[in-house]
Amino acid sequence: MFAVIFKATIRTLDKEYSLYANQLRELAMSKYGCTDFVSSCEGNQELAISYWSCEQDIARWHNDPLHKRAQQLGKDKWYLNYIVEVVEVKRSYSNERVVS
Repeated sequence: MFAVIFKATIRTLDKEYSLYANQLRELAMSKYGCTDFVSSCEGNQELAISYWSCEQDIARWHNDPLHKRAQQLGKDKWYLNYIVEVVEVKRSYSNERVVS
């Protein structure tokens, strides 16, 4: 399993951002095999983490035309700066209990 970690300093987030964010989350999960996607904003910081089964799916997602357009809008108006990290998850565990 792989995770893509996106960390950004927000310049401004507008209605167009919200529309893109919702579309892109759905697209990542329905077309490119993203298995989970969580994001949060606090102050002027945004953090988003998405989970993927393989790096090929991440590369296909990265090159999607709608995602490319959103990347450009992010550079031009939504973010002051950002960093993207692609990491391999070596271990994962939780304290969730299965209830029958």
